[in-house]
Amino acid sequence: MLTTTLAAIKRSLNKLITAIGRLLTTVGIWLIAIVLLFEEWGWEYLAAILAWFGRLPGLRWVEGRIRALPPYASLALFAVPLLTLLPVKLLALYWLGHGHTVLGISVIIAAKLGGTAITARLFMLTRPTLMKLAWFARGFNRWMAFKDRVLTRVKASAAWQQWTRFKATARSLFQRIRQLFKRG
Repeated sequence: MLTTTLAAIKRSLNKLITAIGRLLTTVGIWLIAIVLLFEEWGWEYLAAILAWFGRLPGLRWVEGRIRALPPYASLALFAVPLLTLLPVKLLALYWLGHGHTVLGISVIIAAKLGGTAITARLFMLTRPTLMKLAWFARGFNRWMAFKDRVLTRVKASAAWQQWTRFKATARSLFQRIRQLFKRG
């Protein structure tokens, strides 16, 4: 009788652990997906904005120097946005702590956008050089495969499909409204 009770408890615990594991996996994938979607959309647009600035004569020279860096110097260059934005983020935390909530949050958002833009541009400039490092190329390819799997899973979800339909409907409605104003 005791072994039967212990076996039933063990089965129940296994079911509970499996259910918790599934829940954590689902929540984890959605959290990762949100970060990936922000980085993917923000990454491209922010990098494009900085690329436009990169056409300015002085910055064109700087970008040329960055492209010419050896692999490990290119890798070390990624510490620059991290180190330069750290004091800004600390200042934002100071402001948050002293009741300047809007200012603090605004600075954190601006630092995140600026840091993402700079990192995206640096990566675009240094990617060919970084890919010469075998360990980096392996890690990057694994990351891209993981990212693609997560995004494929998210884009196949009912929530994503519903969002896509809503976005298409809103875009169509906006275009019809614009056409009405153009005719008038």
